[in-house]
Amino acid sequence: MKKIIPLLCSLGLVACGAGASGFEIEKKENNLTVNCKSAYLIDFNSGECIYKQNELERLPIASMCKVMTLTLALEAVDNGQLSLDEYITASEKASSMGGSQVFLASGCQYKVDQLIKSIVVCSANDSCVALSEKLAGSEESFVAMMNSKAQEIGCTDTLFSNCTGLPKPTQYSCAKDVALMFRNLLKFENYFNYSKIWLEDFVHPDNRTTSMTNTNKLLKKYKLCDGGKTGFTNEAGFCFTATAKKDNMRLISAVLGADSSNHRFDSTVKMFDFGFANYKNKLILDKDVNLKEEFAVSGGKKNSISVYPETNSYVFTGINSEPNISFNVIYNPVKAPVAKGQAVGKIEIYKDGVIYETVNAISGEDVKKAGFGDNFKNISERWAI
Repeated sequence: MKKIIPLLCSLGLVACGAGASGFEIEKKENNLTVNCKSAYLIDFNSGECIYKQNELERLPIASMCKVMTLTLALEAVDNGQLSLDEYITASEKASSMGGSQVFLASGCQYKVDQLIKSIVVCSANDSCVALSEKLAGSEESFVAMMNSKAQEIGCTDTLFSNCTGLPKPTQYSCAKDVALMFRNLLKFENYFNYSKIWLEDFVHPDNRTTSMTNTNKLLKKYKLCDGGKTGFTNEAGFCFTATAKKDNMRLISAVLGADSSNHRFDSTVKMFDFGFANYKNKLILDKDVNLKEEFAVSGGKKNSISVYPETNSYVFTGINSEPNISFNVIYNPVKAPVAKGQAVGKIEIYKDGVIYETVNAISGEDVKKAGFGDNFKNISERWAI
C-alpha cells in the first residue's frame, strides 16, 4: 500500500533531508579567492559543491594519495579481511622507504592498528608499503586496487603509480577527485579514532620509539577541523585535504599546489568559513520522532505498530533558503512477529517535486505472533460488535 504525505507537518517531524547528487542549490555570490593552483569545497552529506577553482586540472598530489591507501585498509578492516589486532611483518622494501616514515625494522611485526595510525598521523611511507603488501601481495598489485577504487567512486581524473605519493611519472589527480576520495574515506568512522591524535610515540618491537606529530596543523589552529591529509613534494607544492564539522554540517576541502604550507592551511580555513557562513544542513527526518500514523500488523498480539525513520535525513541548502520538501510513505504488508528496528516500509523524500532520497521506515516496537487465545479474543470482540 502506498500513501502520499505531501506536507512535512503531517509527519510531525522537524524540517529537511540528506542529499543525492545532481540537485542545484542556490549559489552564493562571493569574492572568495584561495592561494593555490586548484581547490574544491563540498558538503559531506550531499556531495554538493560549494566552491571550485581549476578543480579538474590534473596535478601531482604527493602524500594525499594516501587517502586511497587508507580507504582500502579501512575497507578491509570493515569487511573482515583485516583485523586491527593482527600483525604484519615489515619487508625489506617497506623498511627502506624514504620520506616520511616511522622507521619500521625489516622482519619485525607490527599491529595493523599501529600502521594505520602512523599513516593518518605522520604520513608514514613505510607503513603504507607494509599494508599494501599484506592486502595485495605487492605494492604494484595494490596500486591496481587503488586505481580500480578511484574509478568506482567516480574519480575520472586520477591515476596512481604508488601507494605513498613519492614522485613517480604518470601519477596525478585533481582537487575534485581528492575531495571525493576523502569523502569516501570519512564514511569509515574509525578514521576519526586516529585523525585527532596530535602527538604520540610509535613503539617498535625492539623497544625503540619514533615520535609521531600530526602533519595537520589545523587541529590546533581551527577548532572545527577534526581530520585531514597533507602532501608536499617539490613537484606538487603544498597540498591539503581536510574536513571540519559545525553543528550537523560537515564540509570537505581540497587544496592543490599552494606555494607555502601557510597558504594551504589559510586557503582551507577561508573555504570552511565561507561554507559555514552561507550554507546549512537542515534536518527533515528525525530518527527519534515517530511518524504520526501507525502501520497495521496482521496476525499479532497488537494490531498496529509505531514507525520511525531509520536514520536522520538532511537537506543541504543556502542559509536563508527554505526548500520545498514532500514525502511519500510506502507501507509494506506487515505480519507478526515483528522485531523492533525491522524495516516495514520506505519514506521517499522529494525536493522541489523530484525524488531526493529514500529512507527505511522501521518498527518502533516488538510485536509477538498471536496465539490461539488472542485469536479467540479478537473473534469474540468482533461478534460482540
